[in-house]
Order: sequence, then C-alpha cells, then structure tokens
Amino acid sequence: MSATEENSATEKDSATENSSADEQDLGPEGMTRRQLLRHTAWFGSAVVLTVVGGEVISHVATPDAVAVPPEDPNALRFAQISDSHLGFKGAANTAVEDSFAAAIRQINALPQRPDFVVHTGDLTHLSTPAQFDQVKQMMGELRTGKVLTVPGEHDSVDDTGQKYRQAFGAGSRGDGWYSFDLRGVHFIALVNTLSLEKLGHLGADQIEFVRTDVAGLSSDTPIVVFSHIPLFAMYPAWGWGTDDAAAVLNLLRRFASVTCLNGHVHQLFTKTEGNVTFHSATTTAYPLPPPGQGTAPAPVTLPAGKLKDALGIREVTYRKGSGLLAVKDVRLA
Repeated sequence: MSATEENSATEKDSATENSSADEQDLGPEGMTRRQLLRHTAWFGSAVVLTVVGGEVISHVATPDAVAVPPEDPNALRFAQISDSHLGFKGAANTAVEDSFAAAIRQINALPQRPDFVVHTGDLTHLSTPAQFDQVKQMMGELRTGKVLTVPGEHDSVDDTGQKYRQAFGAGSRGDGWYSFDLRGVHFIALVNTLSLEKLGHLGADQIEFVRTDVAGLSSDTPIVVFSHIPLFAMYPAWGWGTDDAAAVLNLLRRFASVTCLNGHVHQLFTKTEGNVTFHSATTTAYPLPPPGQGTAPAPVTLPAGKLKDALGIREVTYRKGSGLLAVKDVRLA
C-alpha cells in the first residue's frame, strides 16, 4: 500500500467510525484520538520504509514479515537506541541500567555488525557526572564502528548541556550538532532540547548550519536526520514537536528521500509528509502514554512481565543503488 493509499484508507476509516465525543477530539495534524492511539500502539512491531522513485512508502508489519535488503557487504547498517534515562528511580522501571544493558547485548548480537549506533537523547535522567560516566562506559561495550549521540532535555537539567558536551560533544559544533557522510547517505544530528519553552527549538545558528551543510549536496542524496524531540507536531500540548522545525524541513524539500529519527516520546510512531518520513523510537527505560491519554506524559507502570514489550531497539539498513531503506523496530529480547 502506498503512502497515498494508506492515507485514503485512514480517511475512509474515520468517515465510517462512530462520531463519539472521543473520536471528535482532534489531536495534532487533524487526527482523532482513536487514530492517534492506533498509530502509537505499535510496541514490538516493525516499521518498514521503502523509497521508490523518490516516493516514501511505510507500513507496519510483524518482524517475520519485514523485507530488508539481502545480505550485502557494502550495505549501510546502523542501530538506534533512545531514552535510556540512567539514574531514573521509579515504579515504571526499577532497573533502567539492566534494560539498557539488555539493549546493548541485543545490538551486539545482531547478525551484521552495525556501522554505528546512535542514541537519540535522554541518555541520563538527571545529567549528573556519575550518570554520564555510567552511560559512556556502558555504550563503550557496543560492538560497532562508532557511537553517536544527540542530547535530550534530561541531559541538560542544570547547565544547558555543558556536562553532556564534555562527555559526548567531541567533534560537534555549536551546542552539539554535526553532520557526516557514509556510504552515499548524508546524516545530520540536531539539538532541539536546550531552549525549551513549550516545544523543542533549534535556533537561527543551527538552521544556518543546515543551510550551509546541504547546499552542495545532490538532490538524490538520501538524508537522515537525528534529533531528540520530533521535528513534526506529534502532540504540541505535551511539547511533542519543534517550533521552528519547518525552517530546516524546507531546506530539505528538494531531496528525494529524507528520514527523521527521534526519541523523546518513548513509543513508535511514523508519519510521512511528501518526501519526509518521521519515525519516533521507543525507549529502553519506561513507556509513556499515547498522545492525549491522560493530562501529562508521565511514566507508565505496566503489569508484571509486560515492560519489555514496550522497550526496544531500531535497526536501519540501506543499500546504495537499490532505493531501499529498511527501518525495523524490535522489542527488547
């Protein structure tokens, strides 16, 4: 099913559903609450993204049904983890260090070693030196070519990210943003957690960095963007969006394929707008409620034995020349 067909099906579903008060309570992007719940109830599922002729098509499937590029020594492979919240103490997960260690073991057990692993923020819960030291030591055990990070708001609790940059900011610019190229893909890591009012914020310096960074790239270069807070209005009432993201996304409109990967919301969510596909990742720490369920995004305590169903890692594979980028979300083993 193409993205257009999927959107048409969604519109048809909404037209035939009961018009209860709950369904008429519109959330971000005009979605009803029922649609939001359906789109966010993907724990343990796989999200597959295919780029064909410049069109981005995504769908949800069981892990066994995921079509990924065949084994290719030249394929680009990386893994995403997010929101480990080392230092969190609460009923939702009394051992976040153990679940983070389990995620690291799961990445190390992947059939092919990833070219890099990216952590998309909230590495720590209170941004203490001890917590940064612990997460750095733990990620040092990852069997990968390189470990990359972007900060979350929990990584800059009391110092606008200075301790984060001391631990993880080597080679970055400004408040921690950077870019690089690997096997035909251009990656951009953004910081939208330091000037928070209600929503995430990038700022003029970072927007100018992106403008200069992509100016010389061919329009057929695949672009992958990392950030902590979503770059789309997932649920502004909870701060799940970035107020000036449109300025960066407009700079990327000319590219045939743009994929934005974020954390922050602790649950799987995918959305396509033209040439841009957004994928929110789950967490290794604790789940948050779906958008609009409750008054605030507080940690959710699940029944005994169910926590790992809401935690996981993400695998991404790209084979140059095939036009295929596979994004696979896997629950914590």
